[in-house]
Amino acid sequence: MPKLNSDQTVHIEKLLLKGARILDSAHKLDETADILIQKDTIQEISSIPSDTFKGTVLDCAGLVVAPGFCDMHVHLREPGREDKETIETGCAAAAAGGFTAVACMPNTKPPLDNRSLIEFVQERAEYLLTDVHPVAAITKGLKGEELTEMGELAEAGAVAFSDDGRPVFDSDQFRRALEYAGMFNRPIIEHSEELSLAEGGHMNEGFVSTQLGLKGIPPISEDIAVARNVLIAEYVGKPVHIAHVSTAGSVRIIREAKSRGVPVTAETCPHYLIFTDEMVKTFDPNKYKMNPPLRTEADRLALLDGLKDGTIDAIATDHAPHTIDDKDCEFDVAAFGIIGLETSIGSVLSHLVQNGKFKLPKIIELMSVNPRKILGLDPIEIKAGARANLTVFDPKAEWTVDPTQFKSKGRNTPFDGETFTGKAVAVLNKGMVYLGR
Repeated sequence: MPKLNSDQTVHIEKLLLKGARILDSAHKLDETADILIQKDTIQEISSIPSDTFKGTVLDCAGLVVAPGFCDMHVHLREPGREDKETIETGCAAAAAGGFTAVACMPNTKPPLDNRSLIEFVQERAEYLLTDVHPVAAITKGLKGEELTEMGELAEAGAVAFSDDGRPVFDSDQFRRALEYAGMFNRPIIEHSEELSLAEGGHMNEGFVSTQLGLKGIPPISEDIAVARNVLIAEYVGKPVHIAHVSTAGSVRIIREAKSRGVPVTAETCPHYLIFTDEMVKTFDPNKYKMNPPLRTEADRLALLDGLKDGTIDAIATDHAPHTIDDKDCEFDVAAFGIIGLETSIGSVLSHLVQNGKFKLPKIIELMSVNPRKILGLDPIEIKAGARANLTVFDPKAEWTVDPTQFKSKGRNTPFDGETFTGKAVAVLNKGMVYLGR
């Protein structure tokens, strides 16, 4: 095997992860041991003397090895907006951020609404370390008028369906989408927003928006849509996944629905767990303009409670890269969205683990185990004979976010200049290993 240098992806011949804390919450595994990997397979987990080992050794003392992290909500922009991101740069950002898999949203140009485009995405990612799981459009052209050929798209490799960026307006059409997707064991991932309330807004509607004179997006625009979506899912008995939950009302509705056995899952994003609409007082759209918008402190605390009690199942980034021109402008004309692949693990470890609010096994559940379960992907086991699909991170490493060093083409991050405690160190997948800086 070639010498393992930082910021380099190489194929694995024989690699020893020495002295790692192996943490797998799904299989209740928490032990310190050596992991011997040959090509793409774990050969042995035990105590292996490194002085007699003929291969490459990665010292993992103080590091955590976990099942490969999966970001179930990213925008790779290709095809059509390669000036913002490509599948290659997005996957490089994912690896640098500690993710071995991503699910890419279909609002590309053209949208991922037919077999050839799903296959195009898969072909572009085939030889990259990061697994890319395409999410296909619910409606043709994302126009909300006619359902896509869901069976054909599922057969081609789509893991879910979404019109992300826009909700499915028509309730009967949404019902049919749930029924058809359910026939192929695929979830609907719904952008829950009542546009008649939200259209034209730029931030959360409330005291701060009034202070700033910016048109707001009321929290009930999300709450009403979430309520509709879970009621229809309950009626047809098919799964719905609520994307990027941002309000206390949505948490309350989802919690109550789960208590009745409704097949609903949900995700939120690091920025909703860390920031509030107070940050918009900077008038910096590069950092703080996203949809859904940053909400209030009460909403932020409700999201944390939702993560703790299992109401919210996953943390995803909604990675949304934009060009400088899209963001370097007035707040009310700037594009929505921020990037997150390269800051997700650092932000979560710094803001949720270091302060004692969450334990590492819970974070692995939220960022590795549950996203794969929701998408119907094969679970990852850390055991002899299993494929080596692993994330290695240092929970105590300190580093400062510098967007100019990102693998992503995007620079639109709210964490620019922030010092994190916790960092992805390496990822292993498909017989390859990437060692970060």
